[in-house]
Amino acid sequence: MLLAASIAFAPSVVAASESDFLTSLEGNWTGTGTVKVRADASPVSISCKFNSDAAASSLALNGNCRGLFMFSRAVSANLKANGSSYKGSYLGAGSGKAGLQGRRNGNAINLTIRWAKEVNGDRDARLVVEKKGSNGMQLTTVDKDPTTGKEVITSQINLRRA
Repeated sequence: MLLAASIAFAPSVVAASESDFLTSLEGNWTGTGTVKVRADASPVSISCKFNSDAAASSLALNGNCRGLFMFSRAVSANLKANGSSYKGSYLGAGSGKAGLQGRRNGNAINLTIRWAKEVNGDRDARLVVEKKGSNGMQLTTVDKDPTTGKEVITSQINLRRA
């Protein structure tokens, strides 16, 4: 069964399973994780709080992460679904608003990030938004180390519904 949805006055079609998946991510989330300011840097422990607003065809994650006494950074991801395809934006790497595009596979939305400017030597990375059980979510960014060319996890945040 397909549901008709309107996003910014443009029609799109979202499968019922996408609607169920997105709305299951609604709520307030808290958690911890790590972030690397550069692909070759040591990870810094962080704590985060997020609010997730979800609808049948969209997901907005808005939060803040703190690491030691060194930084506090706003982090957000805004996604629109068209079937199992997703497009949107991401803010959090300090490079400006990045573009997101990808698909959901099972409990994970796998997205390609297109940074606003170079991060770790290029403008491409990946973001995975994964539902973990009924009350867990994991946000993971993966980028390439410009020195080795190998993929590295540059941030991983494990969240629980508050």
